[in-house]
Amino acid sequence: MPERSPTFHVRAHGPMACFTRPELKVERVSYEVMTPSAARGVLEAILWKPAIRWRIERIHVLKPIKFGQLRRNEVNSRLSERGDHSTYCADEDRAQRNTLFLADVDYIIEAHFEMTAKAGPEDNLTKFVEMFQRRLDKGQRFHQPYLGCREFEAIVEPAPDPLPKPHESLRGLRPLGLMLHDIEFGEENKPRFFDARLDNGVMEVPPFEEVPA
Repeated sequence: MPERSPTFHVRAHGPMACFTRPELKVERVSYEVMTPSAARGVLEAILWKPAIRWRIERIHVLKPIKFGQLRRNEVNSRLSERGDHSTYCADEDRAQRNTLFLADVDYIIEAHFEMTAKAGPEDNLTKFVEMFQRRLDKGQRFHQPYLGCREFEAIVEPAPDPLPKPHESLRGLRPLGLMLHDIEFGEENKPRFFDARLDNGVMEVPPFEEVPA
């Protein structure tokens, strides 16, 4: 078993979020709850190193699930890093798409990291635990964390102690259906999905290795 850190509790909230369902490609429609891959992205914005791998354990939903709708300008194409960008004109490649987003979201992310085979001789668990906690407390980021889409910026801070309770509207069991867990990267990138549900406002996230490919 790889060496792992203690469990961290991180709060991420903001006025808007969109965790896009991959099966709906023409119009953006958000899942009802932050996905594990989006939660991982928030943590990696604070600390990412080849020597560590983030594992999401559970996500607490603190506020009622509310949707909003807007139209956004998006480009149709994706440029290659090696392509000729001088001839590209975004105005000619732009389209308006409808987005069904989440409004006024507030989450607690429970997660830990594991040491990877890429850890060097100077890398150790205590070093990265202290580094992450220091960066979280001071508000230091490698880049701006966001809630699904880059324009939906996330406010990220240490979770309060004790943890706040989810809103009363989230009591009971709420099935969420199949949700994207993360991408298995390789010669062919493969998404993995799990049967998600909220139990009194908390979504348990299974280990990635236990999710069918």
